[in-house]
Amino acid sequence: MMDTLKNPRQSGVLLHPTSFPGPYGIGDLGSSAYQFIDFLAASGQELWQVLPLGPTGYGDSPYQAFSSYAGQPLLISIEGLIEDGLLELSDEDFIDWDPGAVDYGAVIPYKHALFKRAYDTFISDENTDLYHSFKAFIHKEKSWLSSYALFMAVKDAHEGQVWTSWNPEIAFPDKKALKKWKNDLTYAYNYYRFLQFYFFKQWFALKSYAGEKGISIIGDIPIFVAFDSADVWANKELFYLDEDGHPTIVAGVPPDYFSATGQLWGNPLYHWKMHKKEDYAWWIKRIEYSLKFVDYLRIDHFRGFESYWAVPYGSENAIHGEWKDGPGKDLFLAVEKKLGKGLPIIAEDLGIITKEVRELRDTFNFPGMKILQFAFEDLGNNEFLPFNYTFHSVAYTGTHDNDTTLGWYTNASPESQDKVRRFMNSDAGDVCWDFIRTCLLSPSNHAVVPLQDLLSLGSQARMNTPGIPAGNWQWRYTDDMLSDFVIHRLSALTKLAGRGQSNGIKTDSET
Repeated sequence: MMDTLKNPRQSGVLLHPTSFPGPYGIGDLGSSAYQFIDFLAASGQELWQVLPLGPTGYGDSPYQAFSSYAGQPLLISIEGLIEDGLLELSDEDFIDWDPGAVDYGAVIPYKHALFKRAYDTFISDENTDLYHSFKAFIHKEKSWLSSYALFMAVKDAHEGQVWTSWNPEIAFPDKKALKKWKNDLTYAYNYYRFLQFYFFKQWFALKSYAGEKGISIIGDIPIFVAFDSADVWANKELFYLDEDGHPTIVAGVPPDYFSATGQLWGNPLYHWKMHKKEDYAWWIKRIEYSLKFVDYLRIDHFRGFESYWAVPYGSENAIHGEWKDGPGKDLFLAVEKKLGKGLPIIAEDLGIITKEVRELRDTFNFPGMKILQFAFEDLGNNEFLPFNYTFHSVAYTGTHDNDTTLGWYTNASPESQDKVRRFMNSDAGDVCWDFIRTCLLSPSNHAVVPLQDLLSLGSQARMNTPGIPAGNWQWRYTDDMLSDFVIHRLSALTKLAGRGQSNGIKTDSET
């Protein structure tokens, strides 16, 4: 668990890799990623939190991926492909991208055109060390890689249509159909395997570098998977689907802090009786695999394991759903039996949290999340005020679903603004750092701050607005923003709070 470290008080930064700067339209795993790790180390941080790293589908959301196992190809570094001799660029290959935002509609075809050129070079010589490494990778990861690569190849062959609209032979395939389509789409099938090979090659190199610098990575998995995914297509029996493959009930949450009509996510819901029948093997494999490429794992919407909001398929919003029982302790007992106790899991326990959800979280000793912005939404005492934090928790100024702290404060009610000023004994002239100081000085053993707050950015830098399907996940910072001033200020505050590498307490990696 996280608290077994020599110094239990750690801090870090929340930043998704798509937000890195760089010349190719979207952040990637190239030099900017390494520079960010250097920034974390120089400012005394020990944690880097990312969003889900899968290949995005609907709305470019990392919470709607085509696979629970695959990596996001758009994060593959073009620099890395050039260094490996697979790609050469000309002046025509460089585009004057907006440095502050990702234009997914333009970036996706742009990067895939470059990737295919690299792939053609790659397959032109099968007698290289790189190609032999690729063969070893596809053999090692075949349990998920084969179905994912075929899913993507078939999706391309059907012009991107959802899998229920495919030729029925491959939408509901038997072994003979799988073999036939794999042979017919050999180029595309191997192309998608190549992209996964390169994503993980570059990811593990970056993760190793982070480890050398004393940085641990907090990953993120959504509790639910996208309907249009290899997960559902290849495991239909594990979800509530009708005979045509369409969901019968879908995921969401009832009206809450973020939306008066609830949030209709639309993900198919798990047929938990079928999961129990196979001893939760699918979930165990998913958690085990995720923990191979991150150090800690935040599980989004943890409360859904206790009970979940089921909305009839086709509903316009999430108002008319009903609570249904999740697997509860049964699932995590099975996970512990297979993977051992003390798993480094963080429970995203926000929203409508009941006594039963807290009991489930605490039974397995998972730290929950404390969001400082929520402390000032009302004028009374609440669990998000720092003096109510337990040691075994992770404190945040805000998350990817919140407005930036500056944006939140600017739009908060006068009463909430007044509560902030009185609580923090400040005139709020530097409100982002007031929040950061309060977060880092809180009792929580772990504190994480979105980079946008470190940079004192407003609502234009918000990562996601729940319930709004477009215009999210786009923000990027620029090279000049990670200044020495920010490094020195964060380092000093981290040391004052008794956290991280700057406080003189050695970590396990240093002893």
